[in-house]
Amino acid sequence: RTQLEKGYSLTEGYVSEFWDFTRISVTKNYLKDLKEIWGQWDDEIRQLFYCHYGDLPYLLDIKMDEHLFRALVQYWNPAYSCFTFKKVDLILTIEEYTALLHCPKIQTDKIYSKATNVLTFLNKLMNITGMSKQWITAQIKQKDDCKCIPLRSLRDLILTHPDMKKKVDVFALSIYGLVVFPKALGYVDEVVFDLFDRLDKRVTPVPEILAETFRSLNTC
Repeated sequence: RTQLEKGYSLTEGYVSEFWDFTRISVTKNYLKDLKEIWGQWDDEIRQLFYCHYGDLPYLLDIKMDEHLFRALVQYWNPAYSCFTFKKVDLILTIEEYTALLHCPKIQTDKIYSKATNVLTFLNKLMNITGMSKQWITAQIKQKDDCKCIPLRSLRDLILTHPDMKKKVDVFALSIYGLVVFPKALGYVDEVVFDLFDRLDKRVTPVPEILAETFRSLNTC
């Protein structure tokens, strides 16, 4: 209705064009350790994970078909943020992403927004992991312009943490950082910690995941 009343947001006379060529850079994080941990967990801890984070572990098994992706991305229309096949437009939706995650704790009407008064990166890590300030400080690394935590530190924490719920939290955090919002290979970026810290308040991460998909496609 809004589109019918106000029209497109594009400038008048704009003609949508597709690139003559598409440059794609496909890199993947090493996920074998997380897959092995998930394979070793019993039904009790898996059910605890499903209850809090839904079907997130299935993302570990999705195989990236580079040839299919190269073929599909040629039809991405950055002006309208959709795939265009002649007269047919195909758009990614929040409903589809919500169904994919299948997380019972998500409230679709509570979206993530960065708070003005936020905890420091150190305090967020302490809340999520339940570890001491000294341990957290020793794990924080600087990658380019952001602070990160290496996967090996999170992996070791998952394997040794005495609190089952914290194991689940750190495992989910690792998937969000390495699969959903990857930045530096082998590291989880501080921005991911900010989003993850808000999940306890039952906000939905789906709009951010959808936005990340658009951003990735627009940079191809």
